[in-house]
Amino acid sequence: MTIDIDVEDERWGRIPKLEDLTQRAATAAFDAAGFDGSGHVVTILFTDDDAIKTLNAEWRGKSLPTNVLSFPAPEDLPMPPGEDRPLGDIVLASGVVAREASQQGKSLPDHVAHLIVHGILHLLGHDHEDDDEADRMERLETEILKGLGISDPYERQ
Repeated sequence: MTIDIDVEDERWGRIPKLEDLTQRAATAAFDAAGFDGSGHVVTILFTDDDAIKTLNAEWRGKSLPTNVLSFPAPEDLPMPPGEDRPLGDIVLASGVVAREASQQGKSLPDHVAHLIVHGILHLLGHDHEDDDEADRMERLETEILKGLGISDPYERQ
């Protein structure tokens, strides 16, 4: 699995070793989901609130910034021989993510790891459209994060 990381907003620089954190979180999500990933590539974009607001409006019809968006690649995307097949893209917004971490009393790196795991699971077909799906996805996220030494992000205070 190739993980392409693109940091578009300098505010992401406040997270030490962001690329290492991203690799660890993504790899843990793929491993837990049983996805080999050989011959695949995922792109993770670290951007700002304005850029994600534009994407959210265009793709989801919601003209507001959000923390993370996932864009699975079409399975029937024609690929030249020997090229890695795109699994999809994940986009995170610096301002929203930092505000959420602060409001929820979480460290910024832990919250970012959680959102990367969440985004990867979406690319792999997991969703939270109903309560049962949400419960399954939250349990898997919690298990993955525990393996990374991160406490349950859904723990109710």
